[in-house]
Amino acid sequence: MRNGVAGATAAMFLVGTLAGVSGLVNAYPVYGGQAVRYLLAAVVLVAVTRVMKLRFVRLTGREWLLLGALTTVGLVIFNVAVIESTRVAGPALVGTVLGTVPLALAIAGGRPAPRLLAGSVVVVAGATLATGLGSGNLPGLLWALVALVGEVGFSLLALPLLPKLGAIRVSTYSTVLAVPLLAVTGFVQEGTGMLRMPTLAESLGFGYLAVVVTVGAFLLWYTSLPKLGPGRAGLFAGLIPVGAISTGLVLGIATPSRYDLLGAGLVIIGILIGLTTARRTARESAYPTDHAGLRLHRSASPGRR
Repeated sequence: MRNGVAGATAAMFLVGTLAGVSGLVNAYPVYGGQAVRYLLAAVVLVAVTRVMKLRFVRLTGREWLLLGALTTVGLVIFNVAVIESTRVAGPALVGTVLGTVPLALAIAGGRPAPRLLAGSVVVVAGATLATGLGSGNLPGLLWALVALVGEVGFSLLALPLLPKLGAIRVSTYSTVLAVPLLAVTGFVQEGTGMLRMPTLAESLGFGYLAVVVTVGAFLLWYTSLPKLGPGRAGLFAGLIPVGAISTGLVLGIATPSRYDLLGAGLVIIGILIGLTTARRTARESAYPTDHAGLRLHRSASPGRR
């Protein structure tokens, strides 16, 4: 449980740093840049599988479909939707819609416990406050909703694959498959201008996005997701704007307002509320019950409490 919490916290915080670091690569052709980012990440992940001596695992037809859907929905469509929503409505609208990920995952994970649902609502409120509602339009909202579907699919479509493949293989296979899909999308949208020689700042930006945000965050998230389950893990998506705020402060791009800090505080409170469900369940399951449903406590021995 603790490992899952630490990994999910780090993963979503790192995803949040994407917003600040993306400023280094804004001038690069968007879709070609995404293809370059995932290509670099794929090279790193393939190297990791070689070092870890993880052999290729044969997949069934159903598993190939799941992997293809994960790559298409969770990586390619998600990135395209975020880019398009930002282009037509700015980053605030898509950030606000993505702030509802915790609630969406809590509901999608089954019948959520009241505390988990309450925690998700608080996280959504905090993420919305930290992101800012801003002014949007219908095309931007529609693209943002597509991005929301992609973010939820990134977790739910991976869950059936993780027991067999593990976090490293799922990250590697999906990232490798994303490269040609993004390259084709880039060629259709931008033609031969989708690629050019990056500047030094752009190279550093792509390196960070590939190694830290893609490789690091993917491995941390997919390691934590099975331990926490989609409902509790989804709570940590509220840390995305917290990571963005922190990155902006460190890079000197923006100073957080009191609303940013208040929103970040609400996110943390909501996560704690949601996690109390897990602790409470663990305590209740520590004692077996008899056939009448009565809890069987061990007798306290002399000198013990």
